[in-house]
Formats: sequence, structure tokens, C-alpha cells
Amino acid sequence: MEKFEVTILGCGCALPTTQHAPSSQIVNVREKLFMVDCGEGTQLQLRRYHVNFQHIYAVFISHLHGDHYYGLIGMLSTFSMLDRTSPLHIYAHRDLPRLLKPQLDYFGGSLGYDVVFHNIDTTRSEIIYDDRSLTVSTIPLDHHIACCGFLFHEKPTLPHIRRDMIDFYHIPNFAINTIKQGADWVMPEGNVIPNARLTRPANPPRTYAYCSDTAYMPQLAEHLHNVDLLYHEATYLEDRIEKAVLYKHSTARQAALVAREARVRRLLIGHFSQRYDTDDVFLDEAKTVFPDTILAKEGLRIVI
Repeated sequence: MEKFEVTILGCGCALPTTQHAPSSQIVNVREKLFMVDCGEGTQLQLRRYHVNFQHIYAVFISHLHGDHYYGLIGMLSTFSMLDRTSPLHIYAHRDLPRLLKPQLDYFGGSLGYDVVFHNIDTTRSEIIYDDRSLTVSTIPLDHHIACCGFLFHEKPTLPHIRRDMIDFYHIPNFAINTIKQGADWVMPEGNVIPNARLTRPANPPRTYAYCSDTAYMPQLAEHLHNVDLLYHEATYLEDRIEKAVLYKHSTARQAALVAREARVRRLLIGHFSQRYDTDDVFLDEAKTVFPDTILAKEGLRIVI
């Protein structure tokens, strides 16, 4: 199975703590790395967890609160010092270039590589990235400023070749690619070996959803139906639900309700408020609604 995994670089809330770094993750799809959010200190977390800087192809920024993008300018500078030459694509709200370009221009545009900004509309769901193996779509969220999540959807792969059948029928290697594409095999004497006998079904496409800062949105389930892994913020517990409503965040229980309604396979919660002494209380609350819940923590790597 091709690689599809998520590495947590930071899962803290807005205020800095010694327990958690600000929000940032790496999504690795077949050794192509995508960063989701880039809070302060992200490049140190990349070093700490042995993520190859040079393999980061694109950065997706959910919204322009500092704990989700203040690490960008330092990381861009580090890429330059590492002699990066390939373009870095950044997908974010249209205001991000206006915030970053004065800092980039101060250095005379001498990074040595192109920074390509892609404006995204946070108010609707649409595909913003597409390659041979993956699409990334936006998920509208409800926060104090324009904010969206991201849905990573693996494209279907080709079926698996049954090596025992290939050997049994003495099928030459040059024919394997056409068989993967669905062709039957015709024996020299004219007998047709059906494709279903020569292949096994491909693995089902995998999905990962990242839902950053948001008020409780039951309608999110429409975008998240049956995803393999859902990251959903869980800033508060139900004991501070008034603050969750005021600041447009979610409780751990509310994150679990979304996961249950969407019938996701696993729920990953993060963005924990510093008001609580331990993260275990978030897990306990979420599991009362959705048992297959795990806590985000720095350095956690989850294979999808």
C-alpha cells in the first residue's frame, strides 16, 4: 500500500505553552509532503521529528490567526538557506500575500525559489489542488475570521496483479501494465484469460479531513461522510461551552458528535486550551460519544 500518513507537529491553542506547539501538521502522500497550517516554531518541529524540509511541496493555511501561520516567514527563510530551488505553493485566504510580501520584499526577493500564492474561497467547498494521486478540497468552517478545513482524498489506484496467475499462464512482463488497466490476456492458442482472474481489487481510496478552528457545525457531517481519519479541534470541554460559543470553538464532545454523525472511522482531536492541566480530560469526554477517538500530540504519526 502506498504511503498516506499524518504527522502532528503542533496541536496547541493560541497561547504558547511548554506542553504544546502551535498548530501544524504534515500529510505525506507517496513521499510528497503537504503542510497544513504553520504556527510559530514549526521549522523547529520539522527538525525535531525528522521531516525533510526539501520534500514539502505545498502549504495549506486554514485561516490567518497567528497560531496558524506565524511560522511561515521563518520557514521560507530557512528554505532559502537550504538552497531550495523548486517552487513552494501556498494555499490561503487572499490576504496572506499582503501580510507576507512586505517581509519578503525587504530581502529583495532573493529567496532563490518562487513562492506561489493560491487564493482560496473559504465560504464554499471546492477542489483547490489536484495531481495524479490526490485531490485537496476546502471545507467551510465557522470562526471569527475567514476559515476553512481541508479534505485530502486519495485517487483510486490500479488493481493488484496476482503474481501466481501471471506465472501460471506464463504471461510476459510487458503485458502487466495493460492487464492493470483492465485488459484480458489472450493465450497463444486463442483462449481468453479474464482480467478478474489475473488481478485483485485495488485498495479503496483513503481520506483525511482537517477541521481547524470552528464553532460546532453539525452540517460538517455532509463533507466528512466516511472519512478514514478526521482531525477536529477540541479547544474546550463542556464545562466551558459558553466560551466555546463566544470564541467560536468546539468542545471535545461536539467534535465527537460531528465524527459520529459523519460515520468517520477515527477521530483525532487537538487545539487544546491551556486552561486544563491534562489532555486526558478531552479524550475522556470525546469517547463518551465516539469511542474511536485519539489525542493529537507532537510527534504522533498516524498511518491511514
